[in-house]
Amino acid sequence: MKKILLLNGPNLNLLGKREPGIYGEKTLKDVEENVTSLGMTLGFEVRCNQSNHEGEIIDQIHEAFFSGYHGIILNPGAYTHYSYAIRDAVAGITIPVIEVHISNIHAREEFRHKSVIAPVTAGQIVGFGIKGYELALLALNMERG
Repeated sequence: MKKILLLNGPNLNLLGKREPGIYGEKTLKDVEENVTSLGMTLGFEVRCNQSNHEGEIIDQIHEAFFSGYHGIILNPGAYTHYSYAIRDAVAGITIPVIEVHISNIHAREEFRHKSVIAPVTAGQIVGFGIKGYELALLALNMERG
């Protein structure tokens, strides 16, 4: 069974409580359960992690690469806009990474429009709420080799 890492960055542990008008009322646990369930249907084992710490996110990316994971679904949260360290971690691995954002970052405040990580990912999914995570898993399923 191929493995997928579902990796969420800062403040995503507050889903369902933080700005529900933007991020919805579903929790991170809901996201993880949905992706894990779809993963099982597609023949993937999904490992979920969330961290508010940049170095931990980088360590998780490296670990997935060295452990032979098939791909990574990454919501880097606010690190999207300025973390060249996470960008370099993604650029330094050869497994596909799909960047996901619950809201449409391109339709929000100006500072959210640019992702420094997107140019080194296999793709970016934004604005589809928590369903974006499942879309990312479907995209990784298409990469199955």
